[in-house]
Amino acid sequence: MSMSENLSRNTVRRDQAAVMKVDLQCEKNNTDHHTNEITVERLIIRRGQAFSLILSAERLDQNDIQITAETGPGACEQKGTLSSCSTDPQRCSSVGKCWSVKVLSGSPSAVTLSVLCPADACIGLYSLTVKSGSYTSVSALTVLFNPWSKDDGVFLESEAERQEYVMNEQGIVYQGVDEYITTTNWDFGQFEEDILDICLKLLDVNPKCLKDAAEDYSARCNPIYVSRVVSAMINSDDDKGVLMGQWDGTYIGGVLPSNWNSSVDILRRWIKYDCYPVKFGQCWVFAAVMCTVLRCLGIPCRVVTNYQSAHDTDQNLVIDEYFSDYGVRPKPNLDSVWNYHVWVEGWMKRPDLSQDSFYDGWQVLDPTPQERSSGSYCCGPAPVKAILEGHTDVKYDIPFVYGEVNADKITWLVMANGSKKKILSDTKTVGQKISTKAVGSDSRQDITDQYKHPEGSVKERAVYDEAVKRVTGLIESQTPRPSVQMKLSLDGEPLNGADIRLKLLVKSENSKAQDLTLKMSAQVMRYTGTPAADVWSNTADLQLQPNTEQTLPFELPFTAYGPNLLDNNCIKVSVIAMNKSDPKEVYLAEKDVVPHSPTLKVTVSGTPLQDSEMNAEVVFENPLPSPLKNCSVTLTGSGLLKQTEQSSTVELGPGQRITLRVTFKPYRLGPKKLVANFDCSTFRDIKASVDVNVRPAATRLGFLSFRR
Repeated sequence: MSMSENLSRNTVRRDQAAVMKVDLQCEKNNTDHHTNEITVERLIIRRGQAFSLILSAERLDQNDIQITAETGPGACEQKGTLSSCSTDPQRCSSVGKCWSVKVLSGSPSAVTLSVLCPADACIGLYSLTVKSGSYTSVSALTVLFNPWSKDDGVFLESEAERQEYVMNEQGIVYQGVDEYITTTNWDFGQFEEDILDICLKLLDVNPKCLKDAAEDYSARCNPIYVSRVVSAMINSDDDKGVLMGQWDGTYIGGVLPSNWNSSVDILRRWIKYDCYPVKFGQCWVFAAVMCTVLRCLGIPCRVVTNYQSAHDTDQNLVIDEYFSDYGVRPKPNLDSVWNYHVWVEGWMKRPDLSQDSFYDGWQVLDPTPQERSSGSYCCGPAPVKAILEGHTDVKYDIPFVYGEVNADKITWLVMANGSKKKILSDTKTVGQKISTKAVGSDSRQDITDQYKHPEGSVKERAVYDEAVKRVTGLIESQTPRPSVQMKLSLDGEPLNGADIRLKLLVKSENSKAQDLTLKMSAQVMRYTGTPAADVWSNTADLQLQPNTEQTLPFELPFTAYGPNLLDNNCIKVSVIAMNKSDPKEVYLAEKDVVPHSPTLKVTVSGTPLQDSEMNAEVVFENPLPSPLKNCSVTLTGSGLLKQTEQSSTVELGPGQRITLRVTFKPYRLGPKKLVANFDCSTFRDIKASVDVNVRPAATRLGFLSFRR
């Protein structure tokens, strides 16, 4: 049984003839503290901000009211988990994290108090004991971080940014490839009433708390500590974490990562099955769930996507990539370049690193289990400013994150005899179009310049060389520019379900003619940069004259790639050109292609008023001349739907439609979003969304109803 279940809102201990009532002013306080979106039925406050209480009894002494706040097992003043304050200053605690109370107004039978929770208080569930004479009342309240308080380590000055990074329950996750960025609308749902309790449970079952609960509760005053714990607890690799990762394409016994639309569904499933990990997640799912938890706890958070993201396991800031005449080869080590990787940033001060606030601000936190940090699968908080300046000796995990956005990529050709030839050293590809949702709109904000100086600039190379020296003590040499340049490009929009047209530009920068053999191939790729299936190959000859260029068009048939396409829809097309007269002269062109999925339509009808009936309709039509199997549609949306709605699974013939109709009543005010998902065996997880801006409903008497 939880503390909140053990504590009544105003349990009073005295003789039965006398009673003191404590009005927690939940609706007023929660509204003032920006927590009324969660509930107004219990007290939820933010630290560093006062809240009011009203005491009522037959006789109250305004100068003899004592309040004690305590959280966690073995609460004590020395650990900052217990504090006593009084309307009599002589009876207040003398140590840090001290709460305070003052009388706002009063009479012999009723007193209104203002209670201030300090800005460095531990977050979590508290018991609040109020004493006056022989009266005693015990209540429960929850304390969260406060981005509105200048004294809090998570203070964020801009109200627009607070609304986006703390209050917004919907967001966007960017996927695809850097040349074709796709968007996935996500329902964070941090204010669904049960989510706060789930987030606090997540803190309670983390290994540090299980080992020493008193120390863990004491450390919950620090957003650096809390965010690092959350980073470890979102994945389940070495604890009772929320999500189990899966990247090999087999998802038996679980949900495809691309099928998720909502953190709420995942967190509720985790708590329903007694903290057993939910199957399955990949990087964007881990990041989106972590964003929900941090926003719920009061830490400003945003989801960030890094395209062409390096996974530098040996942390030498160099990624080796291997090709043969049939395309990408499996790697002898675990280094890789992912099409994209998603993490979160949390906003907080870093007094542990410097006293001049240089490292304050956005911090990278990555819950995807990739490498251990201090023995746990977590990453960060890593100051974005440290990444920008190549300060790889700063806590936490800077070399790994720096490599994700700045590593150099070296491409090798593996010969038939197993020997390797270095054909390209690329200093620019890794770390492209680092993206997050813009404040107050659904547009994409490019934040690459916050992570790295302009590619190829003197500053960028100087920072890279300094980072390499700090990590390895070496400086990487560069490969000369090849005499033949090749580039692959699309010839028209690539559509999933149709042949894909491409063209190869071959340009000579050589004074001699060359007779080339072109070996073209296509592979279905996992988004982690590893090949899943070889789907197409072809060979052609090309006579390239000195200092000229030629364009060769070709097609990738749907019959080749369609049956093998994975949920990320990514195909790597590569061309290797070999000089027939000199096999050592080898050239490479490669391109990631993401075919566009068919359209999913979602619409709403009715007036968007709180508690007023509305209708939603989701429709998908099969565009192919062949049947689609295992077709289903889901619809979710915090503040609009209490739970995810799902259609039955059907087969769709050519031109047939699947339709999901839902009647619902919006239950929270403000901008909301319905997120729809269509899934079948051929087209995996097509997304669509529609905005619903919920307004207050007028009552019959003409007043406004603001129930939340």
